[in-house]
Amino acid sequence: MTIPDLAIIGAGPAGSTLAALLAQKGFKVLVFDDEKRPELLVGESLVPATVPVMRRLGIEDRVASYSQHKPGVSFIHRHGTRIDFNFGPIAKCLPTYAYNIPRPQFDNTLRERAEELGVRFVTQRAAVEKGEGEREIQLTAETLEKTGLTEHPKLLIDATGRTRLFARTLGIGGKTGERSDVAYFAHFEDFAHDFPPAGQVVISILDHGWSWRIPLPGRLSVGIVVHKDAAKGWGNTPEERLDYALSHEPLLKEHAKNARRVTPVMTYTNYQLVSDRGHGPGWAACGDSFGFVDPMLSPGLFMALESARLFEEHVFSKGPKVMGRPEEMAAGFAAAEAELHDWHASWRELIRHFYDGGIFSLYETGTKFSEKFKGWPGIGFMESHMTKHIASMASGAFTRRKYSRGLVKFMRQYMMHDCRPPEDYAVLPAKA
Repeated sequence: MTIPDLAIIGAGPAGSTLAALLAQKGFKVLVFDDEKRPELLVGESLVPATVPVMRRLGIEDRVASYSQHKPGVSFIHRHGTRIDFNFGPIAKCLPTYAYNIPRPQFDNTLRERAEELGVRFVTQRAAVEKGEGEREIQLTAETLEKTGLTEHPKLLIDATGRTRLFARTLGIGGKTGERSDVAYFAHFEDFAHDFPPAGQVVISILDHGWSWRIPLPGRLSVGIVVHKDAAKGWGNTPEERLDYALSHEPLLKEHAKNARRVTPVMTYTNYQLVSDRGHGPGWAACGDSFGFVDPMLSPGLFMALESARLFEEHVFSKGPKVMGRPEEMAAGFAAAEAELHDWHASWRELIRHFYDGGIFSLYETGTKFSEKFKGWPGIGFMESHMTKHIASMASGAFTRRKYSRGLVKFMRQYMMHDCRPPEDYAVLPAKA
């Protein structure tokens, strides 16, 4: 077997996207794929910032053919407040739409595109161990033998997702998020979803936790997210706990009364984690292997694709000749990791505004202010300006922009009047 420039362990979105981007630049890439994927995966709703990467890979038409067009997101609160966002305000920065995707098909599309570009996949679970000499981590001799490699690849990329294979092997820790939530989700037919326009995702802030409803072709993905201690009182199995939420939560039970579940119920835990270190001599971690974020606002799959893009930009942009320049590669990985840390911090900050109720309080303030001073010069501008920046942050366009982040903080500190306090709108973390 021809010795590859690098080997990627994991064929999910991060691994396959990175492989495809590097193959376009002439790199010889080998990907280990153990082909062990659950029937359902979190990450079925994309943000507009994923579309440019799909276009670079030439797969947007394929994805559109089996996905649901996504125009925006609606937030519905247990107190009755409703906020509707669409992606129109980002027209100058990104496409004004995204997709709700059947994840297995989407993941397969990324792999197929990588194969078309010359990436070699092997159906094998790769085993690694602490390295020797200039390599901090390496493939085991048994893995090399099974793969038919006579030499070790120059670089290993961990794209094993939340398994974090390299970090666990090397004992690298990580910083976890602020919440201790668990999600239960499944696909349903005949689940009422009367929220136009077609494809609109709905996030509901419930009496306990929150829920998502993601329209997919022919079905609806429904998930509930609740503190792990509260979930214990809802039944003994994931099925019982999801059924309890759908039959007891006021914002869900009328919509779910005729619903028929057509998939198993999946469980998703450990919501936020960022590794203390994401690269070292001879290796780097891409996508969820480096860090993953809370699924509210759907940034997860974007971060997988963005990780791959940042690696391509900072490390591999000069082509295969960089493989002989370890110091240059290390500097590139450090630059990519710094950007990833900023992305994670920015998403956490934005998501916190939704969890702690601040966005709803701002919306209530803005609505009452517009009604009170209707017709005054500048009122329309202020309202559209704020909406534009929040929608653009949630789309991936302005998420890291200092002005946008500062605007939300400023408005929260100085402009919230005559409204429920944020704690009244907060996603409740306490036990049921």
